[in-house]
Formats: sequence, structure tokens, C-alpha cells
Amino acid sequence: MEHHLRDTSHLEFDDPRFFRDLLGNQDAHLRGMEKALGVKISATGSGLNIAGEDHQRELAGRVATQLYGLIKSGYPVYPSDVDYAIRILSRNRSAKLRDIFLDTVYISSKRRTITPKSLAQKSYIDAIRSHDIVFGIGPAGTGKTYLAMAVAVAALMKQKVSRVVLTRPAVEAGEKLGFLPGDLAEKINPYLRPLYDALYDMVDFDRARKMIERGTIEVAPLAFMRGRTLNDSFVILDEAQNTTSEQMKMFLTRLGYGSQAVITGDITQIDLPPGTRSGLKEARSILRNIDGIEFTLFTEKDVVRHRLVQDVISAYERDQEKREQTRHARRDRRRQRQAGTRHRHLRNNTDGESDRAPQLGQDDPPSSGTDPGRTQHRPGQRSADPPSQPSVPPPGQPD
Repeated sequence: MEHHLRDTSHLEFDDPRFFRDLLGNQDAHLRGMEKALGVKISATGSGLNIAGEDHQRELAGRVATQLYGLIKSGYPVYPSDVDYAIRILSRNRSAKLRDIFLDTVYISSKRRTITPKSLAQKSYIDAIRSHDIVFGIGPAGTGKTYLAMAVAVAALMKQKVSRVVLTRPAVEAGEKLGFLPGDLAEKINPYLRPLYDALYDMVDFDRARKMIERGTIEVAPLAFMRGRTLNDSFVILDEAQNTTSEQMKMFLTRLGYGSQAVITGDITQIDLPPGTRSGLKEARSILRNIDGIEFTLFTEKDVVRHRLVQDVISAYERDQEKREQTRHARRDRRRQRQAGTRHRHLRNNTDGESDRAPQLGQDDPPSSGTDPGRTQHRPGQRSADPPSQPSVPPPGQPD
């Protein structure tokens, strides 16, 4: 029950044990809400007093109430979950945390429950469950690849598919790795390391290694996909922004019966050579109206890493927007100058035509093609007389 006393709201909770879980270790959850929402929260008995502005006070109460409901449902709330809850309810006050946090995607080998942490992640998971081809496009840290792998491993464990194929293009991100020692597998391993890391986070190392040896889980560079047909498989293409148009088409046409594919990437971090069009950007425009293919777009607000990662992405996006505005302004000024130059050129040409072709008056003699009073000479013939000089009257005579 909630009571309002001027600029303070009071929330009362019915179970002291769950209420203690809501507070967190040394009231860490309350401190997180205070810092994020700019309110002051104090615990009294089994209730909370929330002081602050109406808008933020109401949001804090909504966050606390829904987190308490999650705890009563058996969901273990951590400080990061408080942060995710604030982000979700700040963007959508009518959102239900139960529908998001209690949607279990997979339980890892470390007994950690993998669930969506934002509205976009929830939409992404639902899209993967209901579509054969799903594109997840957005900045780093939004869980695109991790959640896709969780769904893939869960499908493998439930025997919905017979194997999982994880692939990414071997494109250098500014570093030259082509001279690394070792055979081909050792050379491409650095490109595939993030996929292995995510896999070992979900399946214990020994079990994952055996599945890789048997081919149940395959981690390979995109170039190895050419010519294959992938039946009864869950295929994930990571870092798809670094595929060329030909590579993207090749990958999408590998899909066989009983298979589905998830393609993830960040179109703001393309490492292809200048002038090469990203296959992910092209696919987004070509395939967007095909039934059975779904696109989920993430923003910096869906980042589930450190809060500063959101700020870093936002700062880079603002800088990119400024660069775009500056470039457009320069282009507009250049076009204006070019238009002005063309206008002056046309005007000068028009004026010159007028000077070269004056109209003759009634008393003007017709042109005979020669200048009266001037002797014509054939080409190459020099004039015998020097050019006439203006006459100067002798001194003392009037002009």
C-alpha cells in the first residue's frame, strides 16, 4: 500500500524476508535506485519512504514494487537487475518486469539463469523463437550474440536441432594478424575466440570440448561455409557487419531443412576496406519485407554491460551526428558556390553576346567587313607606315 505525505511516498510490503532481499546487501539496491533516479529512500520496518520529485518518486515506487514481485516469484535480484529494471521502466512505465525477467532462455553450467534484460532483448528472443531467420542489429554490449547462443544451446540440449554452427568473418579490426605463427586453425583462432568464450560460459569446458570434437558444436570462419548445406542446424553469424555482399548472400543460401539462422552485427563498427559495402547493411534494405525474416534493432539504452558503456556509445553517436551535420553543411555551401559561379558565368556570357552584337541605328552605315580608314594587309605582309600617333599642337597654338 502506498501513502503520500507532501513530497514523500510510503510503500509497505507484506513479507519481511522478501523485503530484506529487496533492500539488498547493506541496502545496495536502495542506493542504486537513489543514484539512478535522484530520490532519497529510507527503510522503516517493512516499508520504504521515498522522497523526491513526483515523477521520479513514482518511478522509484514502481521499480521497488515490481522487483519485490520478482523476488516473491523466486527470482534472485542482483544490483545489475535493479539497474536493468530502472532502464526498462524509465522507457516504458507500463512494462511488466515479470514478463521479461522470468522468461528463462537457458540455465548455464554455472547454474546461472540467462534471461532477457531489456524490452529489445525480450523482442529479440521472441523473434528467434518464431522466425527462421532473425537479424539482431545494434551496438556492442546489447547481448545480441550471447542470447542467440543461449537459445541455440538450449535448442541443442532439448534435441530440437542436431548441431550448432557458430561463424564469423575473419576480418582484421585495424590490426594485421596475417603473420601470426601456426597452421590455419591457429591463425584464425583469435577471430573466433569471443564465440568460444561465450560457449564456455554456458557449457562446462570438458563437455563443450567433446561436443566440438564430435561436430555437434562447430566454430568456424565464414569462408568455410561456402558450398555447404546446413540441415537441422542452428546457425549464428556474428560480426555480420564485416561481411561483403557476396558473403552475406552465400551464408543465407546455406540454410537447409529444419534449420534457422541468427545474424548479429553493429553497423557502426565496420572494419571492411574503404569502398566495400557491408553485407549486413545491404541485407537490411533488401530483405526487410520478406515474410519469415525478422529484424530486431538495439540502441545504446539496451546495453547490459557497465553503465559507462551506454555513455561511451552515446558520446560516439553524438560525435558522428556532428560530423554528418558538418559534412552536409559543407556540401550545401559547396553547391551554393557552384550554383553562384554558374549563374555569374551565364550572366557574363549573355552580357558578352550583347557587346559583340550591338543593334545598328537607322543612320549607321552597313558594315562592309572592313574598318574604314584602315588599310587591310594580306597575312604575312607588314605595314609600310608606322601606326599613326595622336597629333600634338605646336607650343603656343590653341588646341
